[in-house]
Amino acid sequence: MKKSFLSALFIMLVSTILLSQTKKIDFVEYDLDNGLHVILHKDNSTPIVAVSIMYHVGSKNEEPDRTGFAHFFEHLMFEGSKNIDRGQFDKIMEGAGAANNASTSFDRTFYYEILPSNQLDLGLWVESERLLHGKIDSIGVETQRKVVKEERSQRMDNQPYGSLLEQTFSHSYKVHPYRWTPIGSTQYIDQATIEEFVEFYKKFYVPNNAVLSLAGDIDYDIAKEKVAKYFADIPRGTIEIKKPTEVEPVKTEEVRDVVYDNITLPLVLYAYHIPGMSDPDSYSLTMLTTLLSGGESSRLNKSLVDDQQKARVTGSFPLPTEDPGLFLAYAISNVGVSADDLDKALDNEIEKVKSSPIEETEFQKLRNQVENNFISSNSRVAGIAESLADYYMFYGNTDLINSDLDKYMAVTIDDIKRVANKYLTKENRVVLHYLPKEK
Repeated sequence: MKKSFLSALFIMLVSTILLSQTKKIDFVEYDLDNGLHVILHKDNSTPIVAVSIMYHVGSKNEEPDRTGFAHFFEHLMFEGSKNIDRGQFDKIMEGAGAANNASTSFDRTFYYEILPSNQLDLGLWVESERLLHGKIDSIGVETQRKVVKEERSQRMDNQPYGSLLEQTFSHSYKVHPYRWTPIGSTQYIDQATIEEFVEFYKKFYVPNNAVLSLAGDIDYDIAKEKVAKYFADIPRGTIEIKKPTEVEPVKTEEVRDVVYDNITLPLVLYAYHIPGMSDPDSYSLTMLTTLLSGGESSRLNKSLVDDQQKARVTGSFPLPTEDPGLFLAYAISNVGVSADDLDKALDNEIEKVKSSPIEETEFQKLRNQVENNFISSNSRVAGIAESLADYYMFYGNTDLINSDLDKYMAVTIDDIKRVANKYLTKENRVVLHYLPKEK
């Protein structure tokens, strides 16, 4: 009893400390006349600045017979520009002591540089070149066709369980463009013409489809002047950008399938349909996934790995997507454990979370985990720049960066059990068994 009381007291103390570490993130935001939304955050504690630009284009904006375009452009935009020689993007960054990268998802394409603050002009110039003068020619396209093929080969085709997300989404969606994943099909990339790539660039890489976010060692007035210098004269896009209108029908029965792969241990995966990231239930679903798989003492790990020893690895996570997405739960079998046995054990744990009580100490622990994850994601200027752009683009409210944690902390035990019972149902899921090919 005394030990339990001390544990609860310690958890409450940690929670208080974490909350005290959160501080308001001040920012300034405005629009240029060409439609570019600009967000500025000043943090002069270190001489570093993050320059980022997020385009509201991902794989869901592609045509079914031209999948992979958004991801392909993530690569192509490093080829060069009118004023940057081919292959010089990375060398220019390295010469300035900067780091840069990019990523593509179902809903967005994101580029960023982390630079010494005295190199702010360089970061802005590079991104303005990418926006206005991207180099799209036969040499770059053919080079990146090979790069994308090799990436797919290494990450998916020749990687154990590499096709997992592709199989999951193609089984889960029949109407919505989430039915293909961002890496797309190399077949369609091969078939595409230069004219098609140019058209994609002119449609989506425009100021009125982008958010420019700066965070770090800046002066607001000077930063505004520099943003205007590099971006104000870029013309607004004139091609209408329509959001996908397809609505995935509500699932009414469980879908099951077997995938044979070059693996030695079976894997079982459940994919449940859930609302998009801006839905209020997303907060409770994040708490639910932390309960199921947030650390070694989480429910799935403790039961399936430690106690029953049926699994080597377990996990769960809701994929944050703009339109209704998926909540995934999975486990990889221990040696000698069949997929059917693991399936029964995993299903049993899902049913338990829907019916069994959540103890107060367990609840406080997962609250602390969510707090810590949230604070960590916004502890660096690069994370802040990305979060600010995300909140504006997908929620229409940049200031959520200062209140989102409160929404997580408002989630109750009853909320977690409610979303578990609402969404984690058999008729709402796809079940995949990954089995060794020799089976």
